[in-house]
Amino acid sequence: MNKIILIGFRCVGKTTIGKRLAEILNWEFLDLDILIQEKFGKTIKEIVEERGWEYFRKIEKEEMKKFEKLKNAVIALGGGSVIHKEEMEGLLKDSLVVWLYSSPEVILKRMKEDEKTFYQRPALKNLDLEKEINEILEERIPLYERFSHFRLNTDKISIEEAAKKILEKLNKR
Repeated sequence: MNKIILIGFRCVGKTTIGKRLAEILNWEFLDLDILIQEKFGKTIKEIVEERGWEYFRKIEKEEMKKFEKLKNAVIALGGGSVIHKEEMEGLLKDSLVVWLYSSPEVILKRMKEDEKTFYQRPALKNLDLEKEINEILEERIPLYERFSHFRLNTDKISIEEAAKKILEKLNKR
């Protein structure tokens, strides 16, 4: 295995833990959302507001295809990337795919504390934040389960502990 893919809902630690893993392994770190924002010179929220979710998901899928050829990389996917089944199946074949998850309560707390949440991240549904989190999780959990080799709860774990657990799994493969 020469690639780690991190999946999970918003604010579960994909970027933070991913950066630490890449640092330890001396691998490249890529964040799908950041790549898209840099490519278009806009936040995801701006892209979605201007072009809609369908357009965003299309470009997200196109960018994901590029990851199959990468080696020695830690990649944080967007929270909804798991809807791209064909691309996820391809990544499962040659990567360690880790589902990072937290309780809805912890996600809500982190989203409220994260300045990027409302500036960069558009609402997925027209619901209050707590209802949105619960509804989206209900839809995505089966996909996170299907497209991961193992899962890791990030509610009460340090970045170092999370990285250590993921590296243990990587070394066993």
